[in-house]
Amino acid sequence: MSSEPRRLSTPLSAADVDSLRSGDQVLLSGVLYTARDAAHARLVELIKKGETLPFDPAGQVIYFVGPTPPPPGKVIGSCGPTTSYRMDPYSPYLIEKGLRGMIGKGKRSPEVVDAMKTHGAVYFGATGGAGALIAGCVKESEIVAYEDLGPEAIRRLVVKDFPLVVIIDRYGDDLYQRGRAQYEEKD
Repeated sequence: MSSEPRRLSTPLSAADVDSLRSGDQVLLSGVLYTARDAAHARLVELIKKGETLPFDPAGQVIYFVGPTPPPPGKVIGSCGPTTSYRMDPYSPYLIEKGLRGMIGKGKRSPEVVDAMKTHGAVYFGATGGAGALIAGCVKESEIVAYEDLGPEAIRRLVVKDFPLVVIIDRYGDDLYQRGRAQYEEKD
């Protein structure tokens, strides 16, 4: 674990993902795609039918977020992370399609971690309750699919220096588990 944040840009390469370790701090710049559970369900339905997705997930990072409407003069409203486990039934399908990163908060299922280890992906944590602060990192926002889902539509965001922590690396090391074990009382 490094004490200085690493600066990374999307799309993430296999080497980027291989070099990250749980606990690493990252300032991420570039393009992210947003999607919550309703959008994920539609994406996986397309994958199961063999149809084209509204964006190519290869090398990309998905942010689990449903932003609020932008205030005047801003590109996006508050955009804090949502709880990631709701995407767990869908994430392995996207990881198999080349998705290299996910951003959210909370634990992930063993099935997601197995897919990350098999195909090379990383799970980043964003700070919950800091949606207004995170919005300051978003420089552009446009809806690319499923506008009918409102805040859960898929958006293409351009971000600069989005502060993240690697929660689970591609080797399956989980910062939440390590942190808990560090402070558990031993008999």
